[in-house]
Amino acid sequence: MSLPSLLPRGITRFGLPAALGLLALLASSPVRNFLEASMARHMLVQYPLLMLNGALLAVGLSAALAKHVPAREETSSSWNAHGMTGLFGTALVLAVLMIPRVLDLALVHPWVEFAKMAALLVCGAAICQSWRPAGWLVQGFFLGQVLPMMAVAGTLYESSPTRVCNAYLLDDQVLLGKLLVWIAATIALIWLAALFQSLIQKSAVQAL
Repeated sequence: MSLPSLLPRGITRFGLPAALGLLALLASSPVRNFLEASMARHMLVQYPLLMLNGALLAVGLSAALAKHVPAREETSSSWNAHGMTGLFGTALVLAVLMIPRVLDLALVHPWVEFAKMAALLVCGAAICQSWRPAGWLVQGFFLGQVLPMMAVAGTLYESSPTRVCNAYLLDDQVLLGKLLVWIAATIALIWLAALFQSLIQKSAVQAL
């Protein structure tokens, strides 16, 4: 199952206009101020929305380029074989963006905010283009790196007696920590369920 197939048809149908509209919304000052006023919203709402926006941009650009560059898929596979480059790069970027200091810097330095948003857009596009070629093995390796990292970060946020981000209250930090652990566990269970379903279907087909 590819990530584009998980997106609502009404969104993917409009491609680039939907992606650009969402990007303009997320980049607007009122929306950014609202999302970044809370540590939990900053990391668990803004981050995923920017990655979703990156995926939408990738879908829209892929559809547009496919009309003019038929061999694009073969070209991209040479540098992103089995989705490894895209997913490995995404894991590295997410590891950096989960550092508390990055959240603080993004609030006070516009260039850090811009770099953060651009990096998340690229991560979303990379996952969109890499997930299906990766297959179960590389997907499992990617999630095996990212999800434990989320759980460890969440545990540290939850158990730290002091604020790790100067801009956010301790209660907000604890909430973020709890949610990170639960989200990591939920993603792992969903992926494992999809893996088992795929294996069962494959066994059923082979038995026929």
